[in-house]
Amino acid sequence: MSLIGPSRKQGSQKSGARRAENNRIYAHPLPLVFSTPSPSTLGHLLGLFGLSTVRLENPHCEGIFDPTTRSVWIVNERDSTILWRRGFFGKGDLSRSEPSWLARQINVRKAAGKYMTSEEVREKRRAERMQFKRDRAAAIARAAAEAEAAFAEGREAAPAIIPSGATWKPASGPESESLPPPPEDEDDEQDEDIPEEEPLENIEHLQLTLQEAWFLVWNLDCLTVLDSHTNMPMSLQQIWRAFHNAQCVPPGLPIYAGRFDNPFLVHYAAYHYYRALGWVVKGGIKFCVDYLLYKRGPVFHHAEFAVVVIPVYEDSADKESSPFNLPNADTFSWTWLSTVNRVNSQVQKTLILTYVTIPAQSRISSDLLSSPGCLAHYSVRDVVLRRFIPARMRD
Repeated sequence: MSLIGPSRKQGSQKSGARRAENNRIYAHPLPLVFSTPSPSTLGHLLGLFGLSTVRLENPHCEGIFDPTTRSVWIVNERDSTILWRRGFFGKGDLSRSEPSWLARQINVRKAAGKYMTSEEVREKRRAERMQFKRDRAAAIARAAAEAEAAFAEGREAAPAIIPSGATWKPASGPESESLPPPPEDEDDEQDEDIPEEEPLENIEHLQLTLQEAWFLVWNLDCLTVLDSHTNMPMSLQQIWRAFHNAQCVPPGLPIYAGRFDNPFLVHYAAYHYYRALGWVVKGGIKFCVDYLLYKRGPVFHHAEFAVVVIPVYEDSADKESSPFNLPNADTFSWTWLSTVNRVNSQVQKTLILTYVTIPAQSRISSDLLSSPGCLAHYSVRDVVLRRFIPARMRD
């Protein structure tokens, strides 16, 4: 007991320090920050008249619109850090989530083979799982051959040893064996021959979806979008039209004009709905859904909910004439629903079906599409779906 107690206490202290550091780094839920100046006589006098000295700090980030990838690129490292740490907007184009390519490369150089990065650990685990499956299949084949041979010879088959996931261990290859150290007189010569490494340049950028970029532009006014051809700031009307046209392939065709079922509008209605409720919304393609909902962010907890966006046409005639092939617009099968629900149940996530009602073109003028005011005519309804497990939900 004396050996276990201190280790647990030390581990809890480390986790507590890490949690406190994350709370400090990711303290602000949005890029806009309210700052309170230090107490002063002027502030006290203004407070007597009901005036506040709190100031709103706007980071004024910049991004480049890329119509090919349908995203906005944040290439400035300072802006990328702000948008990620204040609301977890975007993802690194060379990382799984947080833009950490440069930090990983620096760690690789410092480690010099002493430890592996998270990506290398993941690849090693995948290789070990593949090797385990091969060893298990080979053991089953040998056991079957031994049973057939014993039956033909009229003897009892030898007990088969089939590896399991709890007992199997990867075999160490010849490469992993310890190598003899080089002679001492060669070390100095090798150190002299090693050239100096060139300084690393951060080639990673933060990639925002169109929904994230429009939320930052329209609601928070903290993002300036630049045109990729002229490198000049785009107006709000130009950004609105560009995000619309990004979903039209090829752009500019008259069949796309005046359509309320533009994929950008449908998915932004769902994104804005959950962002306005305080959730951190991230992409959920890994779990066969459209969005994942985090209470505070991916640094603190796993996502609690998985969202599937389901478009619903107010007028069925609009669906028949639609040039867009919206996912989940048609009636889905119970097989598909059970598959998605089971996938998310296995990773402790609750599935939410989010129905976005698309307004009818016969009821609303298409001129409203020229401004964000058309979003007021979309309605969002969500249905929570849980997988019923009799053994667990008996009580």
